[in-house]
Amino acid sequence: MPNNRKPVPKSQKEIMNNQINPLVDPETGETRGNPNDPQNFNQFNSNTQRGVSHNRSEELSSKGDKYKQFSVGIQDVDEAILFYFENIIKPTVIQNGERIAVPLVYGSPERFKTIQKDGFYRDKKGKVMSPIIMFKRDSLNKNRSITNKLDANNPHLYTSWQKSYNNKNFYSNFDLLNNRVPTKQFIANVVPDYVTLDYSFIVQTYYIEQLNKIVEAINYASDSYWGNPERFQFKASIDTFNTINELNQGQNRVVRSNFTLKMYGYIIPDIIQKDLNSVKKFNSKSKVTFGIETTSGLEYVSSKKPKSVTQFATSTATGGGSGGGGGVDPVILTYLNTNIQKEGTYVNSTTITFPSGWLVAPGGLPTTSINSFSIFINGALVEGTGIASFTQISGVTTLVMNPTELGYSLDSTDEIIAIGKFSS
Repeated sequence: MPNNRKPVPKSQKEIMNNQINPLVDPETGETRGNPNDPQNFNQFNSNTQRGVSHNRSEELSSKGDKYKQFSVGIQDVDEAILFYFENIIKPTVIQNGERIAVPLVYGSPERFKTIQKDGFYRDKKGKVMSPIIMFKRDSLNKNRSITNKLDANNPHLYTSWQKSYNNKNFYSNFDLLNNRVPTKQFIANVVPDYVTLDYSFIVQTYYIEQLNKIVEAINYASDSYWGNPERFQFKASIDTFNTINELNQGQNRVVRSNFTLKMYGYIIPDIIQKDLNSVKKFNSKSKVTFGIETTSGLEYVSSKKPKSVTQFATSTATGGGSGGGGGVDPVILTYLNTNIQKEGTYVNSTTITFPSGWLVAPGGLPTTSINSFSIFINGALVEGTGIASFTQISGVTTLVMNPTELGYSLDSTDEIIAIGKFSS
């Protein structure tokens, strides 16, 4: 039976991938695939740290997103020059008693060659166009002294800004009761490529006085940021103005000035490679904070009208009310609810002392011991195997550590905290 299914054309990415030879690991001979196609980092041996990190949890959809991906191109730098001349510098000359604006045109190869060869530019009817300012872009040089994205196939440096609203922060009573810290969403952009663009300018007028006024206006605007304040601005620099004033027999008078403009700009292109390999947006980590809540007994928990701790302790001490049977001894309650924090004093690399003794456990409860305390060194909880001994004599508690199990020795700058059944 013939297959009537219409063929699906390949995308540009599929066509390019078929023309690229796979990357082969020189150490193991293992094929790594297309270097422009990030692979799953987990499919390789994590101990060897090879492959390209690729976390699908960071791939957030832009569907319905009103934020457009940020991009700056070479044309934006060209438009910044046009905007600044037309709206800020506004070059003018006095011609026949009237002030007229001097037009700025971009010099196509034909235009620029004509004005350089003949010394002036003519319109379609052959009339000399003067005064006029013409410019063209000569070169683009990359500036690596500011920053670098390191790798275009896997960019490492980004700039970001926070969105005003994140749809993940929907309202719920759980978030309200548990002090949930809402997640924040950020728009990420790879750092730009900083470049220096060189432009050649030709200013042509009828008289040297007119030329002087234009050169003065342009020179005054040098070393400032050119462009539309609501879009992009780039620093402009002009060093030298070359003036030409010629009057040859049988030819028109030539009065013009040549100068080179340097624009210090940046480029973030809107291309497929950047969209495939760079991070577009990401969420911060949300956090839910639970406080420590304790109760003094089942009666306190199950009662429809819970008593205060003082009332509960009084009632249990007197036998538990009309029901008889008694309750929890207040002395036991006091012992169980005691958790006093003490900071230790450094003695040597294994010994620490605390200025307090221990509470005596009431009858029926386990004897107070190291199990009644928690030890922290610089905020990290110490496991029981790291403690050699924990004793008290004459109101002083002595802690001796086991450096072998602990993995390090104590230092005088370390902060050692003990929390537990201290007597005071």
